[in-house]
Amino acid sequence: MSRNTVARINLAAIRHNLTQIRTLAPGSAVACVVKADAYGHGLARIFHSLERADILAVATTGEAELCRQQGWRGRLLLLEGPSNAAEFDAAVRLDAEMVVHHETQLELLRQRQRQVRRALWLKIDTGMHRLGFPQSDARSVHAELEKLRGSEATVLMSHFCCADDVVNPLTLQQIENFANATSGLPGPTSLANSAGMLNFPQSQRDCVRPGIMLYGISPCRRKTAADIGLRPAMTLQCDLIAVNRVRAGDTVGYGATYTCTADMRIGVGAIGYGDGYPGRARNGTPVLVNGRRACLAGQVSMDMITIDLSGHDDARVGDHVTLWGEGLPVEEVAPWAGSIPYHLICGVTDRVTARIE
Repeated sequence: MSRNTVARINLAAIRHNLTQIRTLAPGSAVACVVKADAYGHGLARIFHSLERADILAVATTGEAELCRQQGWRGRLLLLEGPSNAAEFDAAVRLDAEMVVHHETQLELLRQRQRQVRRALWLKIDTGMHRLGFPQSDARSVHAELEKLRGSEATVLMSHFCCADDVVNPLTLQQIENFANATSGLPGPTSLANSAGMLNFPQSQRDCVRPGIMLYGISPCRRKTAADIGLRPAMTLQCDLIAVNRVRAGDTVGYGATYTCTADMRIGVGAIGYGDGYPGRARNGTPVLVNGRRACLAGQVSMDMITIDLSGHDDARVGDHVTLWGEGLPVEEVAPWAGSIPYHLICGVTDRVTARIE
């Protein structure tokens, strides 16, 4: 059980963010990416806030199974496609569309071609060099998939590696590479992730694939979530379990990494890296105490953090501490831990109680 250490999950915020995505990409279908347990928010918890999605996109057949168990009857996309025969059979049973990015998946399709009912998504490597067929193979693989697919046209897709940085030229190069590789090929196209949708609107095409934006977090280096009209879906909070007086020159926490420069009050918050709060968060990492700014003073422990309560003379045991979310964007917190927002929200452990709002 948690010690009143909670992740408040705001379903209205997710619905709002999906509406905002449709406003920003009005000509595109929206494939809502809910992999990694909906980016740590809990797929089963947030499922019904995405009833207006055009597609739900997952990474594994287990995630696809959960979507069907929750009652999703719409389009379902397996983003990495099947890696073996068992996953292929599961995808067919779940009536999921499959990404095809490798020759081994083509062989599975050849062996089971009569089973495929839904669209296949041809992934082309335009510059990320992670998954995807070489651009030179796009036409031959597309031709084969058109013979192997079900009743729906093959979707042409790729994935950006640097779209969060609007000045990086690689995204424009990837867009051009995709255009050259797919010129004249029939079928819908899908390029844009969250960052691509915002920074490179020409990449929106027939379908966008937002992930981090759904959860109210900016995917862009130079834009905040508020700048693009998003609301945070997760607010991580704990309580103060102690307020101590320390003297100038005293050190705080493991490793004695923080030295008090004056007589001061140190608060102890009931959260640590065992709960998924980043263990590498540095002295000065911002938090909110009763809605007002404070900061870490001392190394993060497994179960606790220590907080400089200077200017918080009214802080008492039982008061609320916000680690990120409403009033404190996770995008601001992550750099203090040498991390990115994705890591923080996906890292919250099940010791933390999820509270649906």
